[in-house]
Amino acid sequence: MTVPALPAPFRWDGHLVAVDLGDHHVRFTTRRGGVSRPPYDSLNLGRWTDDDPASVAANYAELAELLCVDFARLAMGLQVHGSEVQRRDEEPDAEDELLACDGQATHVEGVTCLVLTADCLPVALLCDGAVAMVHAGWRGLAEGVLDDGLRALRELGGRGAVIALIGPGAGGECYEVGDDLRARFATAERTLDLKAIAAEALRAGGVAEVHDVGLCTMCGRRDTTPLFFSHRRDGPRTGRQAGLAWLS
Repeated sequence: MTVPALPAPFRWDGHLVAVDLGDHHVRFTTRRGGVSRPPYDSLNLGRWTDDDPASVAANYAELAELLCVDFARLAMGLQVHGSEVQRRDEEPDAEDELLACDGQATHVEGVTCLVLTADCLPVALLCDGAVAMVHAGWRGLAEGVLDDGLRALRELGGRGAVIALIGPGAGGECYEVGDDLRARFATAERTLDLKAIAAEALRAGGVAEVHDVGLCTMCGRRDTTPLFFSHRRDGPRTGRQAGLAWLS
């Protein structure tokens, strides 16, 4: 399958979308790679899907090897489409209970912040000394999850200008919504442009540099294997891709 060209600073790293800016590293996974069987084929990272847990574990192991990172230091939570981002000022403990939150932020080198998506936006926030990865669907955007991600960077000692990277998510031409969401976001359009809403919120929060990878998770036919998992396109029996960010 031919993969689309990506705008700078994004690039393809095998079947992963990659950004490396100094000691900041960001990856957005596709559904390529891995061992999961349909309908979760094949790099499904959704631990709470109905996929075989052994397959999901193997997918995480493959990804960790590709990235050369230690997933014993993986920071993630139980996503609830809310507005809270978890602050990580020490290494995660594998025995700790996962908290309900929709993002991870850290200043600890080698701790990998991860969120899972299947149409919502994974948004990386980078500044000198800190990094965050945020899960932003329409609820989170409405409730200010990106603002909390920006606050988390500062509370963890992050300095200077913030760079935001919007990863693959539902595109503005595909994401059809009802009258309630049109009213909530003050739009007369039949579709909602989550990426434009996110970019506006980021700039209002003081982010001068916002980059969108320009990839839609919903595009693709059901009779092929699209590049991304999509809940809206495929229904609830689908996998999850990830957004990951870390400091080295």
